[in-house]
Amino acid sequence: MTSTVEAVDREEPGAGGPKTELSDERLKEIYRLMLLVRAADKQAVTLQRQGRVGFYVPCSGEEAAEVGSTYAMKAEDWAFTDYRSSGVVLTRGLSLTRFFAQLMARSEDVLKGRGMPSHWGSKEINVLAPSSNICTQLPHAVGVALGAKMKGDKVVTVSFFGDGGTSSNDFHSALNFAGVTKAPTVFFCRNNGYAISLPVSRQTASKSLAIKADAYGIEGIQVDGNDVLAVHSITRKALEKARNGGGPTLIEAITYRISDHSTSDDAKRYRGAEEVESWKLKDPITRFKAFLEGRGLWDEAQETSTSELIVKEIKEAVEHVERLPQPDVNTLFDDVYDRPTWNLERQAKEVEEELRGD
Repeated sequence: MTSTVEAVDREEPGAGGPKTELSDERLKEIYRLMLLVRAADKQAVTLQRQGRVGFYVPCSGEEAAEVGSTYAMKAEDWAFTDYRSSGVVLTRGLSLTRFFAQLMARSEDVLKGRGMPSHWGSKEINVLAPSSNICTQLPHAVGVALGAKMKGDKVVTVSFFGDGGTSSNDFHSALNFAGVTKAPTVFFCRNNGYAISLPVSRQTASKSLAIKADAYGIEGIQVDGNDVLAVHSITRKALEKARNGGGPTLIEAITYRISDHSTSDDAKRYRGAEEVESWKLKDPITRFKAFLEGRGLWDEAQETSTSELIVKEIKEAVEHVERLPQPDVNTLFDDVYDRPTWNLERQAKEVEEELRGD
């Protein structure tokens, strides 16, 4: 049942590259999103190093996996993310202002400063805010997908997680749950080689992570996670299969995080420089840029103007967010119940009096 896909229909006679169902404009949009994700990632790390952000989880090197898969989703689909999902939320349409407001816990953060940095979520873009606990979002994704199926809605859920998550109890529970119910859901695993410092070879004796789907009676596919067209095509097919009653799919995207696990990590302690440099030669952005140039869709002038515009947009967003206040303390009592209870009202009054010094 498990299959391996290095690329999708790589040779297209007379056209010099892989086949794709995407228009030229959509191809360029995907590339711009990849550039945006890389630039926002770099800015977020810089802000943390400067003490302006407390914590951040980079995704550089995984842009093809995140952008390619998310771009295949429909607006009504729901994404259940983990903390390394900058590419997912930006592709779903989260504004740069909301992106940085969450990292800095400012008033325009839709989560009102309650989540840890790198834990984005928004009903506006159908993204559920994640937990720091590994893979707790997977059973939730299956449950929402099953609910949509029972209601007759053509909604598919996609859960995003790393290779380390396949060692969690929730991973196995969710796949079993999805397999039994044939829930319309897609499990998207970014296999970047390491669960923090633990290599995949020490996590499992399985030949792949995709093969784990066999135990639960669902399809498992391994794809080149640095080939954005392959990722997009495979994810699109898995989404349509789920949407049309064909059940769930586990996708294992082979990729690599070229940065540290987080801004609290030092990857040089467990990875050699030679390994990292070898993967940089497979950089998904460089690969896709070469593809676009080969099709006559991109040139250095476009690269320069697009990159400069992205940097400008990010700078403006950061400057705007840093001028914002922190969320009002009274919002601490919002969203607990549909209507505030008497004890919440009393606690809110006590906080107000404390802040006034009464």
